[in-house]
Amino acid sequence: MAKRVVLSDLSLYSFVAHRSSSRIIRDYSTSFGLASRLLSAGIRTRVEDIYALVRVADEVVDGAAEQAGLGLDRQRALLDALEAETNAALEDGYSTNLVVHAFAITARDSGFGAELTAPFFASMRRDLSPLDFTDAQELADYIYGSAEVVGLMCLAVFLRDQPISEAERLRFDAGARRLGAAFQKINFLRDLATDWTTLGRSYFPGVDPATLTEEQKLELVSDIERDLDAAGSVIPDLPAGCRRAVAAAHGLFSVLTERVKATPAAELLSTRVRVSTRTKLTILARSMMPARAL
Repeated sequence: MAKRVVLSDLSLYSFVAHRSSSRIIRDYSTSFGLASRLLSAGIRTRVEDIYALVRVADEVVDGAAEQAGLGLDRQRALLDALEAETNAALEDGYSTNLVVHAFAITARDSGFGAELTAPFFASMRRDLSPLDFTDAQELADYIYGSAEVVGLMCLAVFLRDQPISEAERLRFDAGARRLGAAFQKINFLRDLATDWTTLGRSYFPGVDPATLTEEQKLELVSDIERDLDAAGSVIPDLPAGCRRAVAAAHGLFSVLTERVKATPAAELLSTRVRVSTRTKLTILARSMMPARAL
């Protein structure tokens, strides 16, 4: 008879916290949920922890909190409280919030902390401001906090206990940032209808979403393609435990970028470009094939 393993109170609590984060990525994101299944088990758990906190913060800013009838001041207060709770958990290794608790375990174990969470929460807070982005640097700062640091968090998980040189670390950092930036910018374009017509947000300085031209759209898409190309050149050198999942995510957003490119600029104000589940599964299947078979 197999011996029953009895977990300590903290181990059981942490196990349940990780399970909660895993449920969030499954229910909220088809693309990332599917891609995450290609991660090795230990990496997958930690990436799910990161995604869950990002999603909860996003819901405070854009989703559930607003639909619950909360005003901007209350949303800001809740976001501030979530950041404070996250900072305390990074210090203590414990939180009464299961998602924050799981995230803190992963962050502490992977060697990152407020140097990445602070810019993330700053960008989330910026989403609660009705002001347009006025210049390229302001947008770059926002994209760094809202997307690039998430890539750096995941990279810290991927490279945990990996012996690499400082030059390799810098190269991987650059790739993670370019991939995160590409994801964010293509989402700006695909969500143009909601961001502009519903939320009144304009992310691209000098571009009026109401009169977006085909030339402007193609210029923005070219910028995204350069980010994807730069990130793609790094993927083959990532550790085996994460390589296929990152390649799958890269493939999914490459297809999405191609579809945005093929969609007339005027239609982006009324249409959210999507990738079908069948296409997503095809991309994932290709990512699972040995490199020599591709």
